Amino acid sequence: MRILLIEDDAVLQTVMLRSLSDAGHRVDAASHLEDGAHFWQVQTYDAVLLDLNLPLNGQTHAAQGSGLQLLREARARGDRTPVLVLTARNRTDERIAGLDAGADDYLGKPFDLEEVEARLRALVRRTHGVDDEVQVGRLRLHRKLHRIFLDDVDLALPAREFEVLRELMSPPGRAVSKRVLSDKLSGFDDALGDNALEAFISRLRKKLADSGATIRTLRGIGYVLEEQT
Repeated sequence: MRILLIEDDAVLQTVMLRSLSDAGHRVDAASHLEDGAHFWQVQTYDAVLLDLNLPLNGQTHAAQGSGLQLLREARARGDRTPVLVLTARNRTDERIAGLDAGADDYLGKPFDLEEVEARLRALVRRTHGVDDEVQVGRLRLHRKLHRIFLDDVDLALPAREFEVLRELMSPPGRAVSKRVLSDKLSGFDDALGDNALEAFISRLRKKLADSGATIRTLRGIGYVLEEQT
């Protein structure tokens, strides 16, 4: 998954960033309200991890409820990215306020990192209507293991090729635009152009030649993964 982590506690942010990255996720991290708002508006994410008590740039103390305001603004512009709120505020009225602002789930600090990952997977499954395992032809995507198998053999794809194929399988048969694929594969300092994306698609097509699945180009739209007929 591509995840946005908005958390001002430097130690906690570092621990979560390492844990999520080790699990195979691509994570952008922000420590301030403005940075989090900017990342969220210019990038496409599978999920957002949001602390409620966020400082403004250059300030040591947060404005009360700033994370809630960021969430309300995202929902107001029609953004439906799954949001898991992480906060030390664990009173019932504060949980209700977070959910009413548009949060999909709520986890009070301290929390277990494995539970964070499990809740993220559940949110994304619920949002996209996909299962932990998806099969197309002889290809099988196992989300929890972060692996794609051809029959029972791990394809062991390079990270970016894996992300392209994973997105096309989430779920299969869905048209995925070039912009969505580029956003998921690009960092803020590492833009991925159409030529590079087409090169990834070309390499994947060769590797899937005997898989029972094929990547079809939808001119002017993007790509779709289908079973070969």
